[in-house]
Amino acid sequence: MLKKSKQLGFTLIELLVVIAIIGVLASIILVSLNSARNKGNDAKTKTNLSNLRTAAAVYYDKNNSYGTVSDLCTAGMFADPEVAPLLADSSYTGTVTRSCHATATGFSVSASLQSVTGQFWCVDYLGYAQQNVAAQGAGDVTCN
Repeated sequence: MLKKSKQLGFTLIELLVVIAIIGVLASIILVSLNSARNKGNDAKTKTNLSNLRTAAAVYYDKNNSYGTVSDLCTAGMFADPEVAPLLADSSYTGTVTRSCHATATGFSVSASLQSVTGQFWCVDYLGYAQQNVAAQGAGDVTCN
């Protein structure tokens, strides 16, 4: 007579294999989400700097100057109530290093990107908006 074996559940090895597969899939998803989050933060930084360029144009139209010569993000045009909020820490997500430069006739602002280490997004009074490998140097009012 043949014996019938009754299997009523999963073996321990089957459960461990399923848990391991779920763990691997979860870690892949988390890595992808972190990359997407950094790219979203970079998009926010680029939008803020684009809006800053527009606010700077309005400031120049009102004052016929970008303000005093400055390498600080808190003087001249950068202290204006319409421009300053676009440079405030609260306008950015994560750690974003900003570099601001202005003379009476020009300005540039660069901000670090989070998705690409060591890269900066730069906007200036000539209308340039581009990715650079370094922040703008002192007194440099163009992105080139």
